[in-house]
Amino acid sequence: MTLPRLILTSGEPAGIGPDLCIAIAARSWPCDLVIAGDADLFAQRAQALGASVRIERVGSRSDRSAHRPGTLRVLHRSTAKKVEAGKLDSANAGYVLDLLDVASDGCLSHEYDAMVTAPVQKSVINDAGVSFSGHTEYLAERCGGVHPVMLLARDTLRVALVTTHLPLHAVPAAITADRIREVAEILHADLRDKFGIATPRILVCGLNPHAGESGHLGREEIDIIAPTLADLRRKGLDLIGPAPADTAFTAHMLNGVDAVLAMYHDQGLPVIKYAGFGDVVNVTLGLPIVRTSVDHGTALDLAGTGKADAGSLIAAIEMAIQLCKTRLQ
Repeated sequence: MTLPRLILTSGEPAGIGPDLCIAIAARSWPCDLVIAGDADLFAQRAQALGASVRIERVGSRSDRSAHRPGTLRVLHRSTAKKVEAGKLDSANAGYVLDLLDVASDGCLSHEYDAMVTAPVQKSVINDAGVSFSGHTEYLAERCGGVHPVMLLARDTLRVALVTTHLPLHAVPAAITADRIREVAEILHADLRDKFGIATPRILVCGLNPHAGESGHLGREEIDIIAPTLADLRRKGLDLIGPAPADTAFTAHMLNGVDAVLAMYHDQGLPVIKYAGFGDVVNVTLGLPIVRTSVDHGTALDLAGTGKADAGSLIAAIEMAIQLCKTRLQ
């Protein structure tokens, strides 16, 4: 099989992204791993951390090369302003977005087989005058305006979302038959095509407490969710639900289930992050490319201290390699 080639965007320069990139460079990886970021910043941060790393600048069309432990292969992009660990500067927002652009464009052109993203600081990008709600939505737009689906995964537990970054008061109106149908079909297709699960089985949560309690606690399950799931079952999808969210994650309910589809962000993600924060992987489904990410933020207070945990980034790279293998088989 062709050696997978991954591009890793180093994220917010004042956060722990550069620290994590330096940390993972020391490991052995069965892939070509290219880091998008400022080579000078990596050198400065490595010195501050007391880390020994060889920095090798590569071009956008360089040959594939198996990762060598201790080497950071960098697709260099310069920050606009000098970076101080832990200190945000909106002048560098364009640099952060440029890393995402070069990585996503490279994946779309098949120069890279997958992209992995270190955390960005949404607030500083918005402070720079750019409307930015997150990696998921931004990359969907870069990939032609496709519908993205957020999936968090840890071992065999996978949680996808019908809605993502919405205020809670806006969620009920966003739970429509069309949206549920589109998300469920994308989840089913990518579990099959990207994860290699031949016949995915998906547990779908209700929106209301007790899945509406037969309409006494809300009618979304009766009027919208259940009829949509019935229609999808007729099309061949293996769906359970709508299930009460407070029992959906019990061992009995998860037996034989390949993924849980939650209605909103804080219905599903607290459970999986409690189960394994630090090695949960964020996977964007519905894209024509493979994209994985960490499950945490920029941790500005840890930047440059040597205390950042690379566990989630390690898991994200491992997941990207596995997804590449499934696609390249």
